[in-house]
Amino acid sequence: MTTRRGGFTLDVAVEVAPGEVVAVLGPNGSGKSTLLGTLAGLYTPEDARVVLGGRTLTDTASGVAVPAHRRRVGLLSQQALLFPHLTARDNVAFGPRCAGRGRREALAAARERLADVGVAELEGRRPAELSGGQAQRVAIARALAVEPDLLLLDEPFAALDVDAAPAVRSVLRRAVRRRGQTTLLVTHDVVDAVVLADRLVVLAEGRIVEQGPTAEVLARPRSAFAARIAGLDLVTGTAAETGLTTPEGAVVHGLASAEVEAGEPAVAVFPPSAVSVHRHRPDGSPRNVVPVRLAALEPQGEIVRLRAAAAPGGPPWVEGIAADVTPAAVAELGVGPGDDLWFAVKATEVAVHPRRR
Repeated sequence: MTTRRGGFTLDVAVEVAPGEVVAVLGPNGSGKSTLLGTLAGLYTPEDARVVLGGRTLTDTASGVAVPAHRRRVGLLSQQALLFPHLTARDNVAFGPRCAGRGRREALAAARERLADVGVAELEGRRPAELSGGQAQRVAIARALAVEPDLLLLDEPFAALDVDAAPAVRSVLRRAVRRRGQTTLLVTHDVVDAVVLADRLVVLAEGRIVEQGPTAEVLARPRSAFAARIAGLDLVTGTAAETGLTTPEGAVVHGLASAEVEAGEPAVAVFPPSAVSVHRHRPDGSPRNVVPVRLAALEPQGEIVRLRAAAAPGGPPWVEGIAADVTPAAVAELGVGPGDDLWFAVKATEVAVHPRRR
């Protein structure tokens, strides 16, 4: 599909199998919300064909444009958006009632869905009497009560506090898996993708830059964004016999996978734990030793992540590269942002993979 909003163009082809959960990730402005809005019928694409369960919802070539309320598409956003004057039960029953089901049948469906998400005892409460996590559970029940052919999730846990989010995420996972619900999830949080998604699609500037099974994309990312959320370092360039050659001609030594050939576009991927940090150039002959300028220190639980910027006269490929060290090591080094350091990357932990064009 091709959708234009202002000066932005989304040009993608996405397929979701019945019962599959696909997560869409990407930086701000990459087109995630535009994709969901187009599928839900909220935006009019310039050139698109959207087919759901054999039904054509959008076909610009033949003028088909099924309105949003007839698409059998459920949309759950980060805000619960419950009707404030209705009880939790009546909020959930609203969708089935609009679909033509009788009051008794709609209320029975609402109670069943509320039980599915663990808040059956709250059916008589109004939204103002619910916590954020409880309200989002009711919103999940409401989205599922209409029995959508496709469930769209737009950052569904972003507005929840750190205590509520894991519980609601677990509830949603059980509900979706139990029903075999075909789902498209937009998120910035890699935990959402790991817990919920069978497959990942990564967007950048309105295009798909990589996609595949969740575990594969996170273990072997081929875009800078996927590497960042997976907690890995990534360098782009061209595959070489000894690893990877960057556009500036520098060599990052590593082990090439069997599916990459010398001369092909490729990426070198390695964990921040494979990077050691030194005040002065280390002795010996480590192969991946580069000068960097420290850009930031990022606490990461029991370790500190040192984020690099290019040092004057140093290679540009180090921009954004991270090294994980202990707080004791940071204290011993006595480093702070702006300091010039040396990063040494273990060649045996650098994997080189093909890069999707």
